[in-house]
Amino acid sequence: MAIDLTTIKKSGTDRAPIMLIHGTPGTGKTTFASAAPAPIFIRTEDGLGLLEVDTFPEAETITDVMEALAALYDDSHEYKTVVIDSLSALEPIIWNQVAFDHGHKSIEDLGFGKGYVYAMDYWRDLVAACKGLAQRGITPLLIAHSDIVKFDAPDSDAYDRYQIKLHKRAFQHLYEQADIIGFAHEPVYIKKESAKDTKGKAKTAGGRQLRLIESPAIIAKNRYSMPETVPLAWSEFAAHVPFFNK
Repeated sequence: MAIDLTTIKKSGTDRAPIMLIHGTPGTGKTTFASAAPAPIFIRTEDGLGLLEVDTFPEAETITDVMEALAALYDDSHEYKTVVIDSLSALEPIIWNQVAFDHGHKSIEDLGFGKGYVYAMDYWRDLVAACKGLAQRGITPLLIAHSDIVKFDAPDSDAYDRYQIKLHKRAFQHLYEQADIIGFAHEPVYIKKESAKDTKGKAKTAGGRQLRLIESPAIIAKNRYSMPETVPLAWSEFAAHVPFFNK
């Protein structure tokens, strides 16, 4: 394609956002996702509990996941959100596929971290499929678990932070590609009984929240100038996303 001044366009996009929500078990991530517009679930673990939602059969292979995404892209339907629950359970499925592809029982058998490099082909394909759906106005909502990991910052002492529970290569790719990364949690404060109390007791502040701006202790981000935190409720969250308010 020839490039000249006539090819200049305004930046910005009308596509749906690619979203990733992470948090510790039981914080309400799946319940939050179930309240999204017309959701369809692709499950890699049995985490729906008593929620009544439309869902594909539980995926046992990465092929199952990709075929479900392809069906949503190719076929006529009324779903507006596709929920993958969860990426953290999908990762060992991808690792098993990589090992099988190369004639091994475990991804570690490939040696020197090669297996995790090969796994990135599957992660890139997954993200590309999500982008295709987003272009069609279907919101990809990816759920993951959180890990507490030690972060060796180059300009300070090491500290712990909540991070998406994925291998560092997959984590970095998802971090770069997602438009919104939210951390679902219930805020905690320390209550001391007296001035002499050196430890205190952890108390919940009441109400689950979704953090949308990164801090040293938490991985989060957004591309929409959203508040630092919102209540963990779809209506409260969606009010700050332009795509959901057209």
